[in-house]
Amino acid sequence: MSTKMKLKRHVTLAAACVLGSSTVVAETASDVGPEILPRDCERSLALSAAPHYLQAEASIYVLTSQGYMLDRVGSNNFTCIVNRDDPRVLKPTCFDEEGTRTVVPTIRYFGSRMLDGVPVKSIRKEVSAKFRSGELESQAKPGVAYMLSRYNRPVNPTTGELGFFPPHVMFHAPNLTNEDIGHDMAHHDMNRPLPMIAYGGPQGYMIMISDDGTPRSRSDLPASCPAWIFE
Repeated sequence: MSTKMKLKRHVTLAAACVLGSSTVVAETASDVGPEILPRDCERSLALSAAPHYLQAEASIYVLTSQGYMLDRVGSNNFTCIVNRDDPRVLKPTCFDEEGTRTVVPTIRYFGSRMLDGVPVKSIRKEVSAKFRSGELESQAKPGVAYMLSRYNRPVNPTTGELGFFPPHVMFHAPNLTNEDIGHDMAHHDMNRPLPMIAYGGPQGYMIMISDDGTPRSRSDLPASCPAWIFE
């Protein structure tokens, strides 16, 4: 793939993040729930989101047929989990204490409802209602969510297919907009990435790409991980 094509692909996926991947994901019906991965694969994917120095003491959630289950209780206030906001996607994320308190419950709820066979669009409406009622909470202070995994698989809103989004770090940024920070996707350059806003509104984040260019390798994850994660 040419450098120009790669840049175009990353810009499209960056736009998906800025839009909350709503173009395709919100219209996807969950006729079949998310794939339940082998536990060691799921665990490794979750931890791959965090810096190495945080991994050993982070809590871990894994998705099972009964929903997200606590696989390990950590001691550093970080929680690693493979976020799924569509049956097809994998979004390994490691949240700080504030994200653990506010975002992880939302992820766990979303996963359980997909396993019940509820369409994604309906789940999003349920989640919005729970935020309005106060049953789910938005982040109340600044913080960080690490997404340093090379196996972040969002849906491309243009093609409807899975893509790869590069390692990055997200900072809680409620109600901040791209206009506020002077970011314009039309001038987005993956070779010199600047911060951008994703999931705007009370649950918004500022994203900063943190990719050292290390290629993906089958040896990064356990042999139990299915081939589609790497392709």
